[in-house]
Amino acid sequence: MKTIRTIAELRSEPRGGSVGLVPTMGAFHEGHLALFRAAREENDAVVASLFVNPAQFGPNEDLAAYPRDEKRDAELAEAAGVDQLFIPAREELYPSGFQTWVEVEELGRVLEGEFRPSHFRGVATVCLKLFNIVRPDRAYFGQKDAQQVAVVKRMVRDLNLELEIRSVATVRDRDGLALSSRNVYLSPEERKHALALPRALQTMDPAKARAQLNGLEVEYVEVADFEPRVLAAAVRIGDTRLIDNVVLDKEPA
Repeated sequence: MKTIRTIAELRSEPRGGSVGLVPTMGAFHEGHLALFRAAREENDAVVASLFVNPAQFGPNEDLAAYPRDEKRDAELAEAAGVDQLFIPAREELYPSGFQTWVEVEELGRVLEGEFRPSHFRGVATVCLKLFNIVRPDRAYFGQKDAQQVAVVKRMVRDLNLELEIRSVATVRDRDGLALSSRNVYLSPEERKHALALPRALQTMDPAKARAQLNGLEVEYVEVADFEPRVLAAAVRIGDTRLIDNVVLDKEPA
């Protein structure tokens, strides 16, 4: 695997055949590895980006505290079959004077967008930049971030981008909690409380799910008409914010 830090070097790398891109913010776990493996199976070359994108964090969010371990991430990516790991500096993607942004208006304003108003502007912009830099045939995202997948798919359609967006099923820990880099923030006691989230979503019903989340700080529990339709929720446990969803591939019981 080759680690690359500049756009110029990444563009100069020779590649043959199809290219799969996995955009990430690092702190790799089994969910990321599932994306790498999916990309490896379906493409001739795999590029992963590692960039903690400041544009998708709000002013009081965890940008400074977000977990970072570049050496460990590089080892995991290489073992999973990544060919090129793109780790740009902030100034490489957002040079001085940067002022062009991408907004997916309706999809970007609901659910997560209501509680994190500038979040999807940052996501859409950095993804479009990465698509333009890497020129992949396919890009891979986790189903846990269902709204992010929907926003990126809408952007790809609306801007006539020639690539396929692939969604990979949510990977969960043995106790049912969806894997997330932010899970490391949870204390043992908070993690016990967090297990109410996946259990509640398994009801496949927003009212029943909300009832099961009684006692937690709930931001939303809603059915979202993405592709596929999901029951999505966001909760706060202590200082940690968690999101999760289940695919509604059958009628609620």
